[in-house]
Amino acid sequence: MNYRVRYTKAAKEDLLRLYEFLLENDLGAAHSAIEAIKKSVSLLQDFPFTCRKASPENPFLREMLISFGSGGYVALFEIEANNTVTILAVRHQREEDYH
Repeated sequence: MNYRVRYTKAAKEDLLRLYEFLLENDLGAAHSAIEAIKKSVSLLQDFPFTCRKASPENPFLREMLISFGSGGYVALFEIEANNTVTILAVRHQREEDYH
């Protein structure tokens, strides 16, 4: 089954915030981080159920760990009934929580 991946406005804002944070120090790292996130998220088109559950109450709310450097990112997403995966938020693994 093939899923369509889309981003909420908040998730797009998260990506911009993460990019701008890295851009202050290293243009190459900023570009590489966004590419790593895009590449990982593209796997959700085929395998969204392989990611860990974000909530025991909702098996369709999941998190994807995205490796990058010594840390990485976490994408919160929901698998919807119409073969759609919606990215709800993206954060760095060292951030406290989704905002």
